[in-house]
Amino acid sequence: MTTPILTLTIDGKEVSGLATETILQVARENGFSIPTLCWLEGLTSVGSCRLCMVELRGSTALHPACITLIQEGMTVTTSSERLLRYRRAIIELLFSERNHACAVCVVNGHCELQSLAQQLGLDHISFPGLYPALPVDASHSRFVMDHNRCILCTRCVRVCSEIEGAHTWDVKDRGIRSRIVADLDTPWGDSTTCTGCGKCVHVCPTGALFEKGKSVAEMFKKPPALPYLKATRAQEV
Repeated sequence: MTTPILTLTIDGKEVSGLATETILQVARENGFSIPTLCWLEGLTSVGSCRLCMVELRGSTALHPACITLIQEGMTVTTSSERLLRYRRAIIELLFSERNHACAVCVVNGHCELQSLAQQLGLDHISFPGLYPALPVDASHSRFVMDHNRCILCTRCVRVCSEIEGAHTWDVKDRGIRSRIVADLDTPWGDSTTCTGCGKCVHVCPTGALFEKGKSVAEMFKKPPALPYLKATRAQEV
């Protein structure tokens, strides 16, 4: 059955997309920039970071572009004073929840959270920092997990489960106490399921996951071609 093609308006421009596509997909296909942290092409969309919130005509609520399907006649606003205010607040809350000291972070200059803060003109946070005492797991022979830098986007959980098929990572506890754990909360180096592929490290948007033995200048992330890997895995199944 042929998928219907729908027409909508994004920031005043009339565009079209498949009925199975989200606002984020159609927006990016047409050159509109919408910030994201949890979303990554090739992984299941979970809509957790809420940075991609957009305004829809006829609705007073904000809607996450990464999980909202387009509709015929929809009118979308991706950038406004209201959206900028909400996005800045989200970034500030992420910085306040954990210990994000960019100057001493191993991915300083290669961090998506840091880049978004710079794009939004953030030079301080309005919320009090919680400064939780969180551990650093360096038990793996090649990689490190620093919970102080984790923003709980779950990219690592999804890429390990959906692409690598190992399902080493999961989420422990709820809310602000949530933590990413390996093999039901065992040291990463003791994991019996981790394949050492490094996909989790390279999709991590911050310095929460990084490689040992590299300088700060070498800490840029190289996300694998996830859509291609996903399609290949589907063919194998």
